[in-house]
Amino acid sequence: MKKKPVEQDLRVKSRHFRWREYALTYFVLLTLSAGQGMIYAEYMDFDQMPPEYIWGMLGYWAIVTAVFCMVTARQKFLAFDKPMRKLSEAAKQVAEGDFSVYLEPTHTADKLDYVDVMFEDFNKMVEELGSIETLKNDFIANVSHEIKTPLSVIQSYATALQKEDLPREKRKEYADTIITASKNLTSLVTNILKLNKLGNQEISPAAEPFDLCRQLCDCALTFENAWEQKGIEFVADLDDRAMVRADASMLEIVWHNLLSNALKFTEPGGTITLTQASDEDSVTVSVSDTGCGMDKETMKHIFDKFYQGDTSHSGEGNGLGLALTLRVIELAGGSISVKSEPGKGSTFTVRLKVEPQ
Repeated sequence: MKKKPVEQDLRVKSRHFRWREYALTYFVLLTLSAGQGMIYAEYMDFDQMPPEYIWGMLGYWAIVTAVFCMVTARQKFLAFDKPMRKLSEAAKQVAEGDFSVYLEPTHTADKLDYVDVMFEDFNKMVEELGSIETLKNDFIANVSHEIKTPLSVIQSYATALQKEDLPREKRKEYADTIITASKNLTSLVTNILKLNKLGNQEISPAAEPFDLCRQLCDCALTFENAWEQKGIEFVADLDDRAMVRADASMLEIVWHNLLSNALKFTEPGGTITLTQASDEDSVTVSVSDTGCGMDKETMKHIFDKFYQGDTSHSGEGNGLGLALTLRVIELAGGSISVKSEPGKGSTFTVRLKVEPQ
């Protein structure tokens, strides 16, 4: 299969071989030869030299100049112009939205030059751009789907509320459904905006020392009614005090998401455990549950936007909580890990740096 020839870009006006350069090179070579003649003049009488010899020398250096210019032009073409044309054509394809472009290095791995390295970096850049484009398209598709669902619910039940003979109980049920759907939509939009601002670093976390144990207690108490209604046992094992330096309002999002997920996936009669331990360098917080657990494939994607491994609970969230949690922890300079087995529950572990005393 023949390769498609690289077309000359009409925007390029300069060429490597020009008559001006040829004339300059010819003049330089003649000057150098004149210097050589001055040395020979010490031993030869140039007055007796026939004119044919002079014209012959001028013609000789004209040929030498032409050969020299053609050789250097070819070297520049092979070393610079040809790979730059390939790079220019590839960049043009990427600019038009083709992210399948790949530039093959011209040398083997043990003889790479700067052009080959540039090709490798270009290939990496195109690969990253392709991934970003895929993520963008997936993000748009997911956002459209997630927004469409609550809007459809609101529209359907709002239409049903227009019936004049609708019983009072049904009317209240439909109104509650619309309120719930609108709250889910509000939560979705809020989380999308938070993720976008955190991703673009428009939110600069205000890092200040605060007592993490106090925050964990306050956050856990907000779920007290929920786990009592569901018949879930809540166990907490916390230190009296653990000072960390971070944005308290941002970390509150982390504990809220982890505890709400544990509550959502734990069946009635199960157990949720919140533990916290500190050492000289870090503080570790773990949230464990006895819920349905996750397989290895699900664990690979749990921090992806809109990913929901257990579709039976998809109506209770929008798949952005853990993505938001991960971003907040990264900005705080911490780390998060997860251990889980199907049918045996899950444990999320967060590690943060402690505030020096």
